Amino acid sequence: MSHPERRAVSEPAVGGRLTAHQIKRWRTQGFALVHDLLPDSLLQETQADATAAFPDPNDPAAANITDFGSGQSFVFPSRSRAANALTLHPSLLQAVADLLAVPIGETRLTQSDIWIKYGRETTNDPYDNADQRIHCDYPNHTLTHPPAWATPDAVEMIIYLGCEADCGGATAVVPRAGDNDPAYPWPITLTPGIGDVPYINNRARAEAYLREHAPAAAEFRQTHLYAREHYTAYRFGSILFYRHDTWHRGTPVRPGGARVVANLTFKRATSDWINVLHPGWSWSMYQPDQPVEHLIAQASVEQRAVLGFPLPGSSYWTSDTIAAVAQRYAAQGIDMTPYRDALE
Repeated sequence: MSHPERRAVSEPAVGGRLTAHQIKRWRTQGFALVHDLLPDSLLQETQADATAAFPDPNDPAAANITDFGSGQSFVFPSRSRAANALTLHPSLLQAVADLLAVPIGETRLTQSDIWIKYGRETTNDPYDNADQRIHCDYPNHTLTHPPAWATPDAVEMIIYLGCEADCGGATAVVPRAGDNDPAYPWPITLTPGIGDVPYINNRARAEAYLREHAPAAAEFRQTHLYAREHYTAYRFGSILFYRHDTWHRGTPVRPGGARVVANLTFKRATSDWINVLHPGWSWSMYQPDQPVEHLIAQASVEQRAVLGFPLPGSSYWTSDTIAAVAQRYAAQGIDMTPYRDALE
């Protein structure tokens, strides 16, 4: 690993909550790397489900996986009980609420999937993710642009189901250094995939294109972004909390290895301009053993809320709608008491 002095070290959560220091770092620098937030048993179960589903690094099929995604296998709500439980874990939801400074019920899930990345040679494919160009994530999450830095409207996270010391693949991030940081000009546009610059994920291809067609942007990126990267020294279970407006990129996994991560995004409930990346959660209903219906019925009020289920006290709830929803999920044992109590 180059630049060992610029390693972002994972710090422990305390009592299942982010510390004030970690929250401040996310709000000011754009990221925080944290561990001990989620139960190790749940992380291990999720890792086992993912390992069983993806090709082994020595399987020839692994060479065909050069972009992100699970092929819908782990998109929430998935057949993996562990992955679903990870997505809606109370400590994770509380962390999102703490970062956005809102109640859990005022956040919404917009992305949850498990991705694998293999150690291999970078191809000439412009979309190859082995060695990514540095970027911000907002263009394929929202139709707009992130708001002013002090009022973030989304939390992104990478949950590492492995160890950087074993497989490499650190995420490189650029810490923001105050309002006048030249790496974070307004608006954020100097990256492939915005304006008239085509989307290119492959670092070498992207930077070559910019040097030819937008030399000022290429110079900005070399001087203020790549030169200031910090690399996540993640451990098993570490979580990188970052933002739609944080400069970051994926770096190569060690040859012959594989890095498995869960990628999640939550937004403020009022930020309608941020899109859900996957098919709606309701689209997964009607499966033979009704796993999603059971998930909804057994979830807490807050867990349902982050999926878009109305909170107690919402104008949606009347005696009639409460009775109707109770009947829909009666077979799964839903308890509508909080919604009735709020109505009364």
